[in-house]
Amino acid sequence: MTRFDIEEFIDRTPYGVTQAVTLFVCVLICFIDGFDLVLLGKIAPAIAKDFGETSAAMTPVFVYQQIGLAVGAFVISALADRLGRRLMLILCCLFLGITMLASMYVPSLHALAIMRGLAGLFMAAGLPIAMTLISELTPLRRRSTLVAVALAGYSIGSAATAFVAAWLIDDYGWQSGFLIGGVVPLLCLPLLILFVPESLKFRAERDPGDKRIAQTLRRLDPNVALRGDEVFVLGSAGPKGRKAKLTDIFSEGRLLMTVLLWASFTLSVVLTVLLGTWLPSFFQEMAGIPIQEFALMALIGYLGGVTGPLAIGWLMDRMRPALLLAGCYLILAVCLNLLAWIPFHSAAFALVVIGWCFFQSGGQGGLKLLMTHLYPPRMRSTALGWAGGASRIGAVVAPIAGGFALAQHFSLQFTMAMAAMLPLGVMVLLLVLAAARSDRLTIAKEPAAA
Repeated sequence: MTRFDIEEFIDRTPYGVTQAVTLFVCVLICFIDGFDLVLLGKIAPAIAKDFGETSAAMTPVFVYQQIGLAVGAFVISALADRLGRRLMLILCCLFLGITMLASMYVPSLHALAIMRGLAGLFMAAGLPIAMTLISELTPLRRRSTLVAVALAGYSIGSAATAFVAAWLIDDYGWQSGFLIGGVVPLLCLPLLILFVPESLKFRAERDPGDKRIAQTLRRLDPNVALRGDEVFVLGSAGPKGRKAKLTDIFSEGRLLMTVLLWASFTLSVVLTVLLGTWLPSFFQEMAGIPIQEFALMALIGYLGGVTGPLAIGWLMDRMRPALLLAGCYLILAVCLNLLAWIPFHSAAFALVVIGWCFFQSGGQGGLKLLMTHLYPPRMRSTALGWAGGASRIGAVVAPIAGGFALAQHFSLQFTMAMAAMLPLGVMVLLLVLAAARSDRLTIAKEPAAA
């Protein structure tokens, strides 16, 4: 029997059509995640008005969405480490598309809340599974950069919600946003079914003798030399297959690392949900800025949102990632405070918005990217998904906290100062992680993560 190293093959194989199509599909899936997650916050006032309610009445809708996201992150993402990345992406796109389209016809806010909870089940898993698939088909030397390209789709999706809020709502109603959110995942289905392969690393760790691995190898490189008696392994790992267990992310010295990453990810997601849910309403009710004007300004800011993951991903291939991300979150805290003090219609405000989006999306994407390197393939989707699930449990408080700030008539300056405490907390946690795991946090030299 011949030993065939999957990791060595991926690292030396030129980036071809199959990988490019897979990257494109994963960009679309990240687009869906960014669009669907941010959409509700952008159009919440319009939805509430259509149902004859105030903006505060949308709070249960946001809470149900966060609960669905938490459950989906824990359950669906973990299934990807047992049933396969490709299969779970197909199911996520199918059910998310159907749920989004059905949400256009709900008779009440309560029904919409239920639909958002169901959508969250499938929305939460799409991005971590897509990132896992990309990381497992990409050479190590380019992994951070290409995963960051996929993550840029998230920022593009977030930017598209500003387009909906600024131009589509008046003519086509809030339902237009759900139409876009439902059609795009359904368009991914034929691409996933026809062109995207299953992760080689997933199959090799499940069954080193899986004959389907050879088929995928030939798709990636038609000239690959195979004898038919290969045992497919990952690096120095032995030929014995291992199934993922939920406890793997806490075992073999990973407990502290996992706890610190979960806490960092939770604070980061709470911030993202808080601002994505309520920031347009904060500026409208605390500063008198119409939601359409804020949507246009946010659209400018997404220039930073798109470039942030790309720049941070490129830098993470060249610098100590935890220290880089700690600095990213420090600057983010400064930007959040400046948003409340700089005049809205000034050029300086637009620059700060770009900086806010750059460091928020770059930092969030960087945390996810860090996890794709620090966990082995057999538990990678579980690690990303469960970190997302833990963060979504914490993020349930974000809609409630935002609604409380509005109900108490807090000033914009005080509200943004409180929000800035979240990225400062992430910075501290990342510095602790860098100190505690300095031997594991130089990505390019991490053998267990290759």
